[in-house]
Formats: sequence, structure tokens, C-alpha cells
Amino acid sequence: MKTKIISLAAAGLLAISMTANVAADDYKIGAVNVGRLFNESPQAADVRTKLEKEFGARERALIEEQKKLKDLQDRLQKDAAIMSEAERKRLERDLVTLQRDSQRNQNEYRDDVTFRRNEEIANVQTELLKAIQAVASAQSFDIVLPDSAVVFISAKVDITQQVIDYIKKNAPAPAAAPAKATP
Repeated sequence: MKTKIISLAAAGLLAISMTANVAADDYKIGAVNVGRLFNESPQAADVRTKLEKEFGARERALIEEQKKLKDLQDRLQKDAAIMSEAERKRLERDLVTLQRDSQRNQNEYRDDVTFRRNEEIANVQTELLKAIQAVASAQSFDIVLPDSAVVFISAKVDITQQVIDYIKKNAPAPAAAPAKATP
């Protein structure tokens, strides 16, 4: 009796798998490497450039602030023995204040950069999704999956390069820098 149930279950599974294979042949499935798509898209390069322009000056100011902080620490360490008590305490207080301000400035900078990067990435992701949908629609795909959702992607179903080509072909040209007026 037990053998008969196992045989029936095995036969049922075999029938289901055969039916699934036949049904799967009716669908056109694609996959896309989202990380590669993001890294190779002109929009992502534009985001990196935009963020560098927006936050470059603040980053350089933070580096300069860190340099001043280190110089002050070095001076305190080097000259503490020959300083008067009042001068040493004043320098220690200045050092603590500068450390606190520097830490606050770094935290604000990091938060601002993270916020802006996330905003820009969301915009790029929306554009990439539209490009994936356009390629999938143009090539009559029924399903397109991100590479993170599958264990293996054969070259036959990988449409990443096609999406990259589509993006590069349809990407808006970067705005030209305004011409400077000559006096």
C-alpha cells in the first residue's frame, strides 16, 4: 500500500513537471543585471559628477578642518610642557570645541550626501526601469527578472547589454555649459 502511494506521488510529480516544462516554453523570459546596468548607464555617471560638483567644496573644507584639528593636537602635545597652565587649558578647550564642531560638520555632510545620493539614485532607477520595460516590450518578453531574483542567467535570456544600448541611444544629451560673455 505504501509503495503504491509513493509510486502514485512520483507519477503525479513527473506529470506536473512535464506540464510545467511545456507551459514554460510558451513564455519568453529575460533577465537583467541591475548592478551592471546602473554602473554602465550614462545617468549614473552624471549623478557622480553632479554630486562631486555639489559636495566637493564641502568635502575639501572638511579635510582642511581635519588638518587644522591635527595641527592643534600636535601643538598641544609638543608644547604642553612649556605652556602656562592657562594657555594649555585654553588650547585644550579650543581643541574640544573644534573636535565637536568637526564631528557635527562631518555628520551633517554625510547625511546630506546620503540624502542627495538616494534622491538621485531613485531618479536613475526610475529611468532604468522604463528602459527595461521598453526593451522588454519591443522584444515581446513576457517576464524580465532582475539578476538578484535568479540563481543562474544564461546568455540567451540576459538582456542587460540590450538595455544598456537602449539607454545610451536614448539618453538625453548633457546640457552644455553656458558661454561666458566677453566684455
